[in-house]
Amino acid sequence: MNQTIGIVIIVIIIASIISVFIKLYNRLVMLKFNVEKAFANIDVLLKQRADEIPNLINTVKEYVTHEKETLNRLTELRTKYLSSTNQNEKIELTNKMVSGSGKIMMVAENYPDLKASASFIKLQERVSQLEDHISDRREFFNECINMYNIGINEFPNMILSKPMGYTEKALLQITEAEKKYNGVTF
Repeated sequence: MNQTIGIVIIVIIIASIISVFIKLYNRLVMLKFNVEKAFANIDVLLKQRADEIPNLINTVKEYVTHEKETLNRLTELRTKYLSSTNQNEKIELTNKMVSGSGKIMMVAENYPDLKASASFIKLQERVSQLEDHISDRREFFNECINMYNIGINEFPNMILSKPMGYTEKALLQITEAEKKYNGVTF
């Protein structure tokens, strides 16, 4: 009977030790994958910024160019009209100005919110929004790295982490180039 109790106690101790090691291992795995997920989230936003910002800039550029071309064309027609002395030429120029101004009025009536300034505001808001999201994700990533580094160095985690090849990871630092951000250029 004493031998049976001794075996049961040994089995319970071995099971407890195995259980502790399983919990330690699972915590290390969770910390590792948390770090990878946090970086993947940053990567998604950086790719989105890389894809989206140039497209937004090109859209604003094209709209501004179109608007500028239309206004320049109308200004040119008006100048020609004022300097012209030929009646037929004035009629022709007037028809072209009416047509051009009609296009502007039609666009303004159908799309009253369509303005170059609105495009710039949208671009500015989107850039700001993406930068805020990236900043938040960087902060979360650094928190995950910190938790990971603490986790692999805590006792008794360090008993498993070092032999399994878990090493400390560096925090995400802001580069000098990012500190010298020059904004959006056209």
